[in-house]
Amino acid sequence: MLGLVPRRRSLLDVPSPFDLIDRWFESFELPVLDRVFERDRFWVPAFDVSETDDHIVVKADLPGIDPKELDISITGNVLTVKGEKKQEHEEKGESYHRVERTFGSFTRSFTLPADVDPNGVEATYKDGVLKLMIPKTEKSKRKKIEVKTQ
Repeated sequence: MLGLVPRRRSLLDVPSPFDLIDRWFESFELPVLDRVFERDRFWVPAFDVSETDDHIVVKADLPGIDPKELDISITGNVLTVKGEKKQEHEEKGESYHRVERTFGSFTRSFTLPADVDPNGVEATYKDGVLKLMIPKTEKSKRKKIEVKTQ
């Protein structure tokens, strides 16, 4: 069975040799290895960090997480997001043939590319995606410099 391969976002996104090795091991479909290495404890959600003139924008794919249980903080210019994707309880009489969904707690920290105002952050959660709009401080906002001719 072919696995899903993530779409590259640019020509600069070169797969690492480790990605290829990981995919090769996944092709063996050995659940014993998953249990040995406790694969479900290594759930790492995907984050995007972008920038506008006035804000740092952070988006995270967090499906299956109760947004009320997220712990989001900013210290200086470091953003930290903590949470947990809880495993569903097995129903009686149900036997699994394959378990690929991952669960567990995570902590992600990012150094933001500009000084920010932590008091003005807007956090929204829709369709499993967390979006943070983090305002930049005045000194970090882009300023246009006019060139004078002589």
